[in-house]
Amino acid sequence: MTIPDIEAFEERAAIAQYDGGCSRSQAEDVAAVDQRFPDAQAYWQWLADYVIARRLP
Repeated sequence: MTIPDIEAFEERAAIAQYDGGCSRSQAEDVAAVDQRFPDAQAYWQWLADYVIARRLP
């Protein structure tokens, strides 16, 4: 798996939320799927694991 791009995630979520009319939760799911995660929870969990372990999972 590639390292998530936080800036791209935030930008995609903002577009989905404001231009697409999604809730923030739905918008984050859209952004996560764009980066090949099943949903936003999996995206944030991957980042948390990376921060804690200080290495790629």
